[in-house]
Amino acid sequence: MKHVLLTGATGFLGSHLLEALLELGYKMTILKRSTSDTWRIDHLLDEVSAYNVDQVAVDEAFKATKVDAVIHTACSYGRHGQLAHEVVDTNLLFGLKVLDAATFFNTDTFFNTDTLLPKYLNAYSLSKKQFAEWLKQRSHEIKVVNLKLEHMYGPRDDQTKFVPWLISQLQQGVERISLTEGAQKRDFIYIDDVVSAYTLTLLKAEQLPAYMEFDVGTGQLTSVHDFVVAIYEAYQKLDPNTETKLGFGDVPMREGEMMTVGVDNKALKELGWNVATRQTEGLEKLIKVFK
Repeated sequence: MKHVLLTGATGFLGSHLLEALLELGYKMTILKRSTSDTWRIDHLLDEVSAYNVDQVAVDEAFKATKVDAVIHTACSYGRHGQLAHEVVDTNLLFGLKVLDAATFFNTDTFFNTDTLLPKYLNAYSLSKKQFAEWLKQRSHEIKVVNLKLEHMYGPRDDQTKFVPWLISQLQQGVERISLTEGAQKRDFIYIDDVVSAYTLTLLKAEQLPAYMEFDVGTGQLTSVHDFVVAIYEAYQKLDPNTETKLGFGDVPMREGEMMTVGVDNKALKELGWNVATRQTEGLEKLIKVFK
């Protein structure tokens, strides 16, 4: 079975990928920091080879055994006050270190986690798009699969993100949750469906060209208003006594807010991928974990 090196394994997406790939029988190496909070993967650490990149060179992970594929999910969203150079250090420079090592040690395929956000929206999206450009430029040295993700949700997500924050507000029984009017449209996709996009492209990598991009989304846009209402209704099923009010329109829309996003998952579907989790089902699974 193939040997996969995974970055960002302690994060939301990375932890779900690690669990799925181990279940599929892949040999796994992960890159993390010595200070990383491993709560999402503590039950898996005995099954992987782990390297702390703040203590050893990235190359060491490739020297130990042949790495067939890299799946790169490590990133910085810049949500915690990181300066621009800190976001770039994680999203661009660290990615290039891993890419350099992968090409030097003849890794077959580099799977990158990109975004469907516009390039110049913020430091996160700019740095992610810049790294994708580097990957395209280097794709004559290593096969590249670039997966552009839309809005993931599911268990074990960062509590500062919108969906977990909203559910935590409901759990706390706050009187009113202040929100924008929610006219923005997004493609909300359950984490299991994102993971299946990675596992499928990993399985079929040999069939793909030197550089291939996939949009990873359901293909259905939902307004933030309707998604919030769906979360509220799913929560009420488990807790009928919920009295929290949804304050749509309490918060003005941010200047320059992205009102919609373009998702074209045709290429992924042609490869054999399909959405398996309906939104109502995904939200019920998530809220049960919270409860």
